[in-house]
Amino acid sequence: MHCSGKTLVRAGLVAALGAAWLASAAPASAATPRQEAVKSPPIEVSHGGYVGAETCLTCHEDRSPALKSSPHSRAFRPGSPVASFGCQKCHAETKANLGCEACHGPGKAHVDGGGDKTKIRIISSMSAADAGEICSSCHFRSKHALWAGSQHQQRSVGCATCHSVHASQGTPLLKAANEAGLCSKCHKAVVNKQKQFTHMPVREGAMSCSSCHNVHGTGNVRLLKAGGSTSEFCVTCHSEKRGPFLWEHAPVTEDCLTCHDPHGTNNERMLKTKVPFICQRCHVTSRHPPTVYEGFTLQNSSSANRLAGRGCVVCHQRLHGSNSPSGKAFLR
Repeated sequence: MHCSGKTLVRAGLVAALGAAWLASAAPASAATPRQEAVKSPPIEVSHGGYVGAETCLTCHEDRSPALKSSPHSRAFRPGSPVASFGCQKCHAETKANLGCEACHGPGKAHVDGGGDKTKIRIISSMSAADAGEICSSCHFRSKHALWAGSQHQQRSVGCATCHSVHASQGTPLLKAANEAGLCSKCHKAVVNKQKQFTHMPVREGAMSCSSCHNVHGTGNVRLLKAGGSTSEFCVTCHSEKRGPFLWEHAPVTEDCLTCHDPHGTNNERMLKTKVPFICQRCHVTSRHPPTVYEGFTLQNSSSANRLAGRGCVVCHQRLHGSNSPSGKAFLR
């Protein structure tokens, strides 16, 4: 009886509240029918601090050709500085064409001050971190999403270190004619490997540095574009080496760079050393000559000639893995 009494009291309270709500809502709904509701106009934000790109170009005429040919001048692309709504992340509400001021900030005080440089953002005089904040206000998606905390960002390499909006020599807005020329300013030893006997086809134009690396940040090592390790990235192209294999070669599963230098070497297949020396770095004890292959062993050992003029890969051709039941030794 006690429980049923509580239930009745609660039901009565709910009914009373529902009736009161309906009574208060009925006049409002009758006064403003849904079909007659009028949408409120969009909020207009004051834009008096901006003067427009035309005003900027009256003094900075030398910037006009680069500005007109720049990707930033594509009004049809949402988010472009000259698009009808400016930068989507910060200035979408202004309903205005920001142009130069999307990056350099409002220019009215700069103009009224007779070109006072302290009244405007000068990107070239800013620190890499501060300049990068301006660029990342628009470039924060897709390949730029992992810029914060990336190797280049941590080493104070900013957007303006590699890119130039007003005086670019290559695409996309690079300060050099191509990627290899730009990357060689810092990575000289790596780029010089492209001049060796076997190399990635970068100097022939079939590939570029960005074919493998995303300089703006990745979740992989060495800024590799895919995977979580060097080997995982390499098999995105060399899928026949992917596996899994019945018999796996430990150096292959661990790291392709154990044997290969992907930027170029003077050995075939971009091996770090020649065969059989590269094999003998690990296989120092085997049925074959366990010592480094040299003249004294050739002249004083009856078994040393097994490798003369040949190499381990003559017989052991399945070095990246074998699916043969008897393929433990990776034989052909």
